[in-house]
Amino acid sequence: MRSTKCQLMVASLCVALLGLSIATLSTVTCYGLHFSIISNAALESSSYRAIHHTAFYAGVFLSMTLILAALLSAAATVRESRCLTATAFFCFALAFCGMILALCWRYVHSTEVEDSMLDVYDLVYEEVRRNGSSSKRHELTLIHEVDCLQEIHGFLKKHMGFVSTLLGITIGFTVYGMVLTSFLWFSIHFSNNLERKGKYTLRGR
Repeated sequence: MRSTKCQLMVASLCVALLGLSIATLSTVTCYGLHFSIISNAALESSSYRAIHHTAFYAGVFLSMTLILAALLSAAATVRESRCLTATAFFCFALAFCGMILALCWRYVHSTEVEDSMLDVYDLVYEEVRRNGSSSKRHELTLIHEVDCLQEIHGFLKKHMGFVSTLLGITIGFTVYGMVLTSFLWFSIHFSNNLERKGKYTLRGR
């Protein structure tokens, strides 16, 4: 049991750091220069804005769930609480399901983000071409200063590759956390039962 507790404490620290990494990546995805310029130029009804906002909120949710799971598992290890251990297991499982969905979406819709960004660029370009005095001219200039069409593909490939790697590592640690929390729960449960069996009460006649 001591070995399990030590492993769970180390796993909790790693999961907390991964949760912070996902929160940082979500912030970069939302407020990073490349993404924010395209988002500001996009129409409210564009698919890019929907993807952009969904990615940010999903990342925040996953990071908070991972950090909560790490804190609960650490507290459960110190206090040897079955309730805290079960709650930590649930948070690990919830984060695992969310990351599996995110990873599946990443591979099923591998080109959707790039296509939606290029659609925004095409709309802005056409607006400026039709109307030279359009307010979109400034947005088109900003896009050209930060990106060109060739750079969008390369930047997104690197960014999405980093996202996939981070999700893969985090999935591994969440599975490890689920295994350790379930083992700790059973260890605490059977330990308590053995302690009860060793207690006897003498009653007078």
